[in-house]
Formats: sequence, C-alpha cells, structure tokens
Amino acid sequence: MVDRPGARVRAAVVGTGLIGGSVLLRMYDAGIDVIGWDPDEATRRETRRAGVPAPDRLVEAVADRDVVFLCGPLPTLPATLVEVAAMTGDRCVLTDVGSTKEQVTAFAAAQGLTHRFVPGHPMAGTDRSGLTAARPDLLTGAAWVLCPAPGPSTTSFRWLAELLVEVFEARVVPMSATEHDSAAALASHVPHLLAGALAGAVQRAPLRDAILALAAGSFSDGTRVAGTPADRTANMLLGNRDLVLRELAEVTVFLDDLAAALRADDAPALTARYDEARAARAALRDRRFDAYDRQFPAGGDHAAEVSWLRELGVAGGHLTGLRVDADTVSYTARRLVAD
Repeated sequence: MVDRPGARVRAAVVGTGLIGGSVLLRMYDAGIDVIGWDPDEATRRETRRAGVPAPDRLVEAVADRDVVFLCGPLPTLPATLVEVAAMTGDRCVLTDVGSTKEQVTAFAAAQGLTHRFVPGHPMAGTDRSGLTAARPDLLTGAAWVLCPAPGPSTTSFRWLAELLVEVFEARVVPMSATEHDSAAALASHVPHLLAGALAGAVQRAPLRDAILALAAGSFSDGTRVAGTPADRTANMLLGNRDLVLRELAEVTVFLDDLAAALRADDAPALTARYDEARAARAALRDRRFDAYDRQFPAGGDHAAEVSWLRELGVAGGHLTGLRVDADTVSYTARRLVAD
C-alpha cells in the first residue's frame, strides 16, 4: 500500500455522487482509512449505512488527511478547493475528478495551491447519478488523467499517481490541463452533444414510439450518454465551451462531407468517408502498447520529468507504476505502438 512514511494513508472524499461515491467505496474496500462527506444530509446518511464514516461537518471529514478528492459539481469546485485547502495541512494532496481542467488549474495557481493540487479526471462513468449508482469497481483500470507541473508539485503528482495505480489499477495518463481539455472535447464532450441531438430528434419525431420500438444497438450505443443528468452535462459542456465548439465544427465538416456524398448519390465518396471513420474505430479496438522504464533524479526542478510525462500522455501512453527512492524516481510506462 502507498503510505506516508511510517503511517497508513488517510483519505477523504468530498462529494459522494456517482464518481466520488465510487472513489470512496473502492478506497474503503481497499482498507484505506477514508471518510466521505457530501453537502446533502440524506447522502451522508446513505454513506454511513454503507459502513463508511461520514461526519456532518466538512472540517471533520478533511482534517488531518493525507489526500482529499474533490468530487462535487464543476461550478462548486473553486470554492470547495479554497475551503478544503484552508482546513487541511500544507502536505495534504488535493485532487479533483472534474471533466475540465484548464480553468481549475489556473484558479489553483492564482490561490497559491499548485504545489499540492493535482488536477485529475478519471475517464469512466455511467448515465446514472448519485451514491446509489456508485460502484467500487467503476473506476478499476480506467484511464485517469493527472496534470503534473514542474517544481514542488511534482512530488504530489508522484505520490498520487502511485496511489491511483495501486488502489484503482489506474492507467495514469499525464497531460497538461490544456492538452486534456482539447483531447476531452472530442473524446468525451462532443459525443454528449451528438447523443443529445440524436435522442432529442427522436423525442420530437412524430413516429417517436415506433422509432423506439425499432431501436437496437446502434441507437442505444449512440445515445447512451444522453441519459446523463442534464445539469451535469451542461456543466461539463460550458466548462470547456470554446474547445467543444471548435471540435464540433470539425465534426460538422465531416458530417457535411457525408451529407454531400449522399445528396450527390456518390457511392465512392461515401465509402471513402466511412473507410476513414472505420480506421479510427479499428485503431481504438486494436491498440497495442510496449512497456518501458524511465528514471529521473528525485530532486531538482523536475522540468525534464514533467516534459517527458506530458509527451507520454499526448502520444497515447500511460503509466502503470512508479517507485521513488532517496535519489531516483522510476516510472513504468506503456507506449502506443505505431501502426
């Protein structure tokens, strides 16, 4: 288990909905000393019924913790970050699970919290919400983005990354906040727009009930995230608005190409576009990785280490382990094998 020297890890989870609740339940099952807290009294009672401590006061949940996961709605994150930072010691690592990273990273820097706040985003979820939908295995093996920065914050990144690998078997993907938001716009956020558009069009259609009766896998797969609570989707899209709109424009160009080929009765052009799309789908299914190790000095300004970490994430790679000793930090990584 990842421990502070001579002590068991002490964790807290603030906001115990779907993601926060899943973080909480997994850590509890792993034997970590973890406390949950949620602003909703009924959710706190539900947490206690699950056997996990959940005090009524936030300060009681986060005081004397080694790490605090901030898992509330995106609009509440800045205020919660400041509040929890004031209630915890300077060595307490703070992280979040929000689906956008650039705004909160800039906010933490302005508050002087970069040295202990490590922005994070586990790439997992369901179309349900709340603690009752949480599962201890929801995040197992997930790609979990962490945003490292050079300087003292690198130490916090290392510690948190090791914890996530050990407890969640996470594939830690190191990226800058800007790179994360750009990639997530097309990987996660635009799909919510497309799913909402398709499901919304069916909801308005005169033959709605007949369409739903005929709907099979393609409709179900393509609209799954349209079942996500609407306020959660809206917060995500607004939090990354500019990049989502930029990537939506690229999707629109491709859709227009398909529509133009269809209008022109141009089978070769239509086939070519779908061959292009099919290549991306095949690449997702058939990805292969090779493993390698990389070492860096444990001390210093860590600029070279952070540069390598970010390059790894942008290239489609991830971390599967790391070890820190007195002089050296050793990473075990998996790189995407080029076709």
